[in-house]
Amino acid sequence: MSERPANSVTLRFLAAPTDIGHSGSVDAGTVLEWVDKAAYAAAVGWAKSYCVTAYVGNIHFADPVNSGDMVEVTATIVYTGRSSMHIRTVVSSGDPKGGAATMRSQCMVIFVAVGEDGRPTPVQQFEPSTPEELEQRDHALARIRIREQIVEAMNAQEYTDAGTAERVVLRFMAAPTDVNWGGKVHGGIVMKWIDEAAYVCASRYCGKDTVAVFSGGVRFYRPLLIGHVVEVEARLVYTGAKSMHVAVHVRSGDPKGGELSLTTYCLTVMVARDAEGTSVPIPQWVPVSDEDKRLHAHARHLLEIRAAAPGNRLPNHLLQARQQAAG
Repeated sequence: MSERPANSVTLRFLAAPTDIGHSGSVDAGTVLEWVDKAAYAAAVGWAKSYCVTAYVGNIHFADPVNSGDMVEVTATIVYTGRSSMHIRTVVSSGDPKGGAATMRSQCMVIFVAVGEDGRPTPVQQFEPSTPEELEQRDHALARIRIREQIVEAMNAQEYTDAGTAERVVLRFMAAPTDVNWGGKVHGGIVMKWIDEAAYVCASRYCGKDTVAVFSGGVRFYRPLLIGHVVEVEARLVYTGAKSMHVAVHVRSGDPKGGELSLTTYCLTVMVARDAEGTSVPIPQWVPVSDEDKRLHAHARHLLEIRAAAPGNRLPNHLLQARQQAAG
């Protein structure tokens, strides 16, 4: 019987002044880049082969990471499929001079092991052996159907020029500095681009600096190649009392051709904050076109799907609306 490889990896980073974003703290995109690197290290250590990011789900940014913080990202494999590894990541940070670190965010990342031919390859199965490992395995299993419902709902939507909501498109070339260990664009870099586009879209809509508080349903459909043209489109689809829900599509293609293919899609929730870091109300967006109304309903449906996951619930404004309707 082969020895079980280690199922957990911890990476440490010192948050630098260059990591600071418009909010005065480390951008969510940089945190997601760190998360992807730690999860990749855990996946490769377990699979003993090259691995690719397939999905990132349900990441809440509870508290900011500040410049000068010592950041610790722990990535732990909690469940394996035939070739997939479900990895729970926890980001903590604190003063490097001492004191306890504080948990800042956590999420589930799914990596797939691939062989030299680029096809999925089997991985050793993870067998939980402690009560904590069993609990985390069961939590991952409970989220599989929720994730399938989210992917189905997102795939069913069409985004066209008939939408009237705030929309921005960023275009650039994938540079050699964006490369990962397999010669493609690093998944963490793609998530950083998503955060940047969502920031521009949300800030233009509300006229204030904004920060990400949640990213969900980040699905990687195909690899993005170095040297390709990249298009990151962010569109407002829903607003709560203080939140702006922004759908982001990443497309890429050979600059010598005209076709851009979808590589990544997700929904990011942004909020505006005052000088003290407190979230503030934003103007409510009212759907105008049929497409606006469809995407608005789609965003509410995603909230309802996620509310069914273990430990989740509906946002306050939807709970209040449901109580008023029942009452």
